[in-house]
Amino acid sequence: DRYAEGLEAGTRTPVRPREPVAHDPVSWPAVTDRGQAIVEAASIALALRLTRPWLWDRLPRTVRDRAADWLAGALHHTPVDNNWWLFQVAVGGFLAETGHHVRAAEEAVRRGLERIERWYVGGGWYTDGRPRAFDHYNGWAFHLYPVLHAHLADDRRALDRYGSRLAEFLEQYAHTFGGDGAPLHQGRSLIYRFASAAALWAGALTGHSPLAPGATRRLASGALRYFLDREEVTADGLLTLGWFGPCPPMVQSYSGPASPYWASKGFLGLLLPPGHPVWTAAEEPAPVERADAVRPLAGPGWLLQSTAADGLVRVHNHGSDDQPADEDEVPADDPLYARLAYSTVTAPVFGKTADNHFALLADGQASERGRITPLGTGADWATSAHRPRIAGAELPEVHVTSLVFAAGALEVHAHLVTGAAVGTAVRHTGWAVAGDAVESSVTGAGARARVA
Repeated sequence: DRYAEGLEAGTRTPVRPREPVAHDPVSWPAVTDRGQAIVEAASIALALRLTRPWLWDRLPRTVRDRAADWLAGALHHTPVDNNWWLFQVAVGGFLAETGHHVRAAEEAVRRGLERIERWYVGGGWYTDGRPRAFDHYNGWAFHLYPVLHAHLADDRRALDRYGSRLAEFLEQYAHTFGGDGAPLHQGRSLIYRFASAAALWAGALTGHSPLAPGATRRLASGALRYFLDREEVTADGLLTLGWFGPCPPMVQSYSGPASPYWASKGFLGLLLPPGHPVWTAAEEPAPVERADAVRPLAGPGWLLQSTAADGLVRVHNHGSDDQPADEDEVPADDPLYARLAYSTVTAPVFGKTADNHFALLADGQASERGRITPLGTGADWATSAHRPRIAGAELPEVHVTSLVFAAGALEVHAHLVTGAAVGTAVRHTGWAVAGDAVESSVTGAGARARVA
């Protein structure tokens, strides 16, 4: 009844952004071009599709028609040119199934799935709208929505297409979770936390996972436990805008008070019946717990390195920068994309000396990495090139080629700088180790830092 009342009240008199709402404070905002309501419409449509017999089919016809009209706004307005096209797929799939706005709904599904093809780079990886923006949206958006739509629509052809991509992705993605269940701390929207388990559940739900059932549950339950055992919730028991608690640097411009509840995608496994092997099989060790590993992820240009003794996963980044396609745009390096490496136990530094960064130093300023050109990956190495820049301007004629080699817990970095003046100072920083006291040492074997 609570949700039925919400649908009835929210769609009564939708208001445009910034319109006075004193006369009707409970109505939802109208859908507009690139408006946040497109995102919320997808969430509502997916929830209604999954619970149709218990909610939608029991609503009065007038409420169903009015709610369908509000949802249909997402079909006729322009989304942000990235994973947002999949929100139209989610809305269109539901409306076509219920017989509302069928022609527009089917066209939206076709259009959205066609749009994401330009961002598929192969090997199970998508870039999120920009040339090289690889992050968690691969799992909780680009794989989740197409596979789930195909599954619910019983579209075997689409399920074969997107399911095979999901399986290829999961074979790699499973290695990015730490032994304590932590997902990789890289990319935007990290406040969604255990939504990182969504792709794991989608693979099990649709039968397109290379993982054993016990391994799927180990990874998914581990991600959930990782946060629940450490989470600092509000006085009302709500998730905060952060990781374990409030963390302002992690908040994006589109984040709102309820944004952390995209974490609910991490409960997709509840669609599996009680007798499913994921629930009945014994949990198996996570990939990181079985043996040390170094493996290339060619799609995003990453080299994954993990160690079983401590359950740490590191990803050396030689291919993801989140820079726009327009080369006239020169945004500053984003700490969540531009670093040389990320891990399951560290977070990038914001607003101070950059961690995991190679810089040329000039006039008291450190260069940024800017656009990354991946040059290749091998069994235990990855390499890339970039044009360093300061204050948005590339240093004339200066090029940097970077290489990382990994073995066990060791990592070796080498940088070739060409075009810079002889004697130009450089700086390579390491991991941002957290703690009240940190011990560091430099020996002939390398540099080390650990919490005292």
